[in-house]
Amino acid sequence: MDEQKINQVIELSREFQKEFETVIADLGEGLWNYCRYLTGSPWDGEDLYQETMLKTMGSLYQRWHVTNLKSYLYRIATNTWIDHYRKEKRIIGTLSEEDIPTADFTDNLDLEEALEQLFYLFTPRQTAVFLLKEIFQFNAAEVASIVKTTPGAVYATTRRMKEKLKDKPERLTSKTKPIESENQVIQTYLKALTHGDVEGLLELFSDQPHYEASLGFLETTKDEIRNGSMQFGLPRHKVEQYILWGRPVIVVLAESKNGLLIHDIQYQEVENGKIVLSRSYFFRKEFIFAASKELGFTPQLNKPPLNWE
Repeated sequence: MDEQKINQVIELSREFQKEFETVIADLGEGLWNYCRYLTGSPWDGEDLYQETMLKTMGSLYQRWHVTNLKSYLYRIATNTWIDHYRKEKRIIGTLSEEDIPTADFTDNLDLEEALEQLFYLFTPRQTAVFLLKEIFQFNAAEVASIVKTTPGAVYATTRRMKEKLKDKPERLTSKTKPIESENQVIQTYLKALTHGDVEGLLELFSDQPHYEASLGFLETTKDEIRNGSMQFGLPRHKVEQYILWGRPVIVVLAESKNGLLIHDIQYQEVENGKIVLSRSYFFRKEFIFAASKELGFTPQLNKPPLNWE
């Protein structure tokens, strides 16, 4: 296997990713929110968003003409989520065209509350129809194409869903608060991260680590980490643990003249006294922005090599 050619392909793929991210820059926030409410969870939504990005980048070569990139992205996200349901043998739902009286529900429907409830009240296809038609303003024909149904079923489905949502079920909320981990490995990890101790941090990893910055890089050996993402050391930012959307995470905070800014969010999995997985969301703009709002911090916009200003 020609290592030079492999490296050339990797470099070309990185250049392609940068160009692709530029093209979809205006679509990212909307797509991330769509994935979040379609799955009923910011964490599952983030996973779906990442899978959608990877699938889109990997499939573009098959398309002679992409006349509507936005529709294409939402189609991939929708089909990916529905496919997950099928593999788990869960009900994805059917969509009928039966008529019900048309009514204006605008005054009776709090959309923000409705979005939090869609996953729990409706099937994946119904949820997708509502989000695409009512929130992201696709027309009925576009929705029908994405979800593989008919425009009549789109109209009927959204009317029935609005009627059910008028009852305003109790909104589900989660509390976000700082915590202190009882796991000694994580406590030691926090200290190493705070003091910029690369070798001390690497000592905590298993010999077969999975160290990933989502949609940024993936390293699977300690040497790859040492000579790759940590070759210039650690930034020695302030670190704290929080419960974010029900999951314990490490929040890396950078000091600025305007106070602490969220530099990164991470979580780790520990087995047999070693970190076997560490995932960073450093490169994930939409995720960092949503998490910053949830945590009550401002995101760091300029953090080389990224500039989100």
